[in-house]
Amino acid sequence: MNDPVTRVLKRVFVIVLLACATIFIWGTVKTYQGAPPIPNQIQTSNGLVVMTQNQIIGGKAGFQEADLMDYGSVYGNGAYFEEDWTALSLHQIALNMDNAYAQIKYGKSYNALSGGQQYDIRAVTNHELQNPVFQGKNLIVSQTEATAINQVSHQLAYSVLHTNQQAGYAGAAALNPQSAQNVGDFLVYTGWTAVAHRPGLDYSYTNDWPYDPLVGNQPTGATFIWSWASIGLLLAAIGVTIYLYFAHITSPKMEGEKEEAVIKGFPAITLSQRKTGKYFVSVAILFLIQIGAGMGLAHYYSERSTFFGINMLTVLPFNALKAVHIQLAIFWIAVAWIGAGLFLAPLISGKEPKHQGLLVDILFVALWVVGLSTLFGLYAGIKGWLPGNSWFWFGNQGLSYLQLGRFDQLALFAGLWLWVYILARAMWPVLRGKKGFGTLEHLFLYSGMSIAFMYVFGMFPVTWIMNSFTLTDFWRWWVVHLWVEGTFEFFAIVATSYLLVELGFVSRRTAERVTWFEMILVFLGGIVGTGHHMYWVGEPWIWLGLGSMFSFIEVMPLLLMIVEAVENHRHMKDSPHFVQKSAFTYLVGSGVWNFFGAGVFGGMINAPLINYYEHGTFLTLGHAHTSMFGAFGMLGIGLAYFALRYIVGDDSRWSDKPAVVSFWLFNIGMILWCVLNFFPIGFAQLLAVYTHSYVYARSLQFYNTTLLWQWLRMPGDIAFGAGGVVIAWDFIKKVSIAHKIYLSTQRAETTHGKTLS
Repeated sequence: MNDPVTRVLKRVFVIVLLACATIFIWGTVKTYQGAPPIPNQIQTSNGLVVMTQNQIIGGKAGFQEADLMDYGSVYGNGAYFEEDWTALSLHQIALNMDNAYAQIKYGKSYNALSGGQQYDIRAVTNHELQNPVFQGKNLIVSQTEATAINQVSHQLAYSVLHTNQQAGYAGAAALNPQSAQNVGDFLVYTGWTAVAHRPGLDYSYTNDWPYDPLVGNQPTGATFIWSWASIGLLLAAIGVTIYLYFAHITSPKMEGEKEEAVIKGFPAITLSQRKTGKYFVSVAILFLIQIGAGMGLAHYYSERSTFFGINMLTVLPFNALKAVHIQLAIFWIAVAWIGAGLFLAPLISGKEPKHQGLLVDILFVALWVVGLSTLFGLYAGIKGWLPGNSWFWFGNQGLSYLQLGRFDQLALFAGLWLWVYILARAMWPVLRGKKGFGTLEHLFLYSGMSIAFMYVFGMFPVTWIMNSFTLTDFWRWWVVHLWVEGTFEFFAIVATSYLLVELGFVSRRTAERVTWFEMILVFLGGIVGTGHHMYWVGEPWIWLGLGSMFSFIEVMPLLLMIVEAVENHRHMKDSPHFVQKSAFTYLVGSGVWNFFGAGVFGGMINAPLINYYEHGTFLTLGHAHTSMFGAFGMLGIGLAYFALRYIVGDDSRWSDKPAVVSFWLFNIGMILWCVLNFFPIGFAQLLAVYTHSYVYARSLQFYNTTLLWQWLRMPGDIAFGAGGVVIAWDFIKKVSIAHKIYLSTQRAETTHGKTLS
């Protein structure tokens, strides 16, 4: 059907994609130009060397090798269990300098001075920290600042190397005294970038983040301006989006347009489709392990030194559990999508290519090899079992969401492209028969290709680590954000639209219009919207404007998804004999949680002025958990149930009850997380930043005031964990039933054949 509205939407999409890519490339160039310099040496005016560039770069490598980013954070990015080391080092250097100058000038400690005297001393300290002096590429500091830097660097080196039972910290087994000292130097360097003003400007490399009155860090003018501008744009965009959607995208049907189910009854299942059952069993296993690791992480916040009296600190350190928890979340969702894609491809084309089943088996084995290698590497890297620089290839790279070693990254990248190849060869007959490039079948394949393609940006450079943490984190967000708010959303929209058409809920014309419209909004906000992760990481102020304005547009497709979720629920209720209740229950839930988890909980922390105080608090955990599982985990489960329904086939052997029970247990668990844990702690933490400082809000002193709320994470964990057990049991049971039905059919056919002969 040659729909004129769809033709216009395709052209607009191409324009939007090119424009956003151009802006993002320009922003990348500016980021490289504006990244904080790494001095050749930090030294005093008389030539005493405090630290060198090689020590800072080596410290960054040590920070990654020990996976300290899964304990605490740098620039607010990482785990929230320990301190933010950028804020801590900056604050402690300033305190040490205040005390040193107080002794020099007044012969007293800083706290013993009068208010006026403290003001004078602090002015000296802040002026020195904010106004760096360079001679060539060497940073020149006073003897007082040099002493303070050395003191804090040594303190940090000692703390990262040694276990602190009270803080729940297991000493970095991957480090030795020298590499730990380099890590201390690196952390101090990040603190320097957070206070040192950019040349000719009155704010630091991190746009004066973190908030700390001690050093004069407070929101910049640009932080205020772009917050209000982005909120105004959001309100305008909501009106325009709703008008276009209802006035032009879902306008009355054309003559002859039908909503007729393509899939009727239970179509015959091909060999490759039957073999996807083991993918969903794998999903069940990986999901349970991921939930268990998450429960362990939550308990560490409540009882840091032991697990109900059992000392597990060095056996299962927090960062090891965190790395496993994150990687398995990505992995089981990916396996669910991969398995569903392999099942859908022959369904879409109506044909089974030769050797398709063999390729499905090969990919399955490859995924498990990569998965087991990754799990071993995550733990072995942290425990320091890998010699030399082999941690980089086979261990834990220490970058949140991209922890797996480079060899495993390359293998996973190859596996994703093998998946795309398997999809393409199965879908080729129908792709060749469809005119144009933008049918749902084409878009389904493109979405899979985009997921595989975006992963490559987490591997820059391929054979060594980057010197600058700012640039490393920049490329990390290229993957993490553009996966979730880009290619994952792309896949979710296309997969859902295709299923709606095949089951007769909407016409193809309407589905393609809606898909292209939502894709425009996804890429309009999702590409440049990556910048909201870059406000405070040492990147230029341009991301305050670009990141805030475009990231607010990310809410638009999510708003439409909740509208569609309501419509899908209505369709499901109006179809009393609808066989895909389990799948569509989760697809509806995915749309709802995508809106609340990514849209509401994410949108409310994206404005620069709010994010300035909120960054790296429990409010971010609320956004991360409800959007990752609520949006993409539920979609993966829904797609798995869609495939399993046809694999099982027989109505008498199928029950929707376990799926519905687990669905509500998941929802109850996530609501309890938010109400009893994420929000009470997050808002208290936000207030603590605003009234005290960021370093206090991330300290053990603050966390000790939240212990009741930390323990109240347990009811949500119990409900969610119960949902995980139910769904894992249901997946395994349904695959087992399908296998028994298949064997029974095979025996019957064999018996019938012998009888005929």
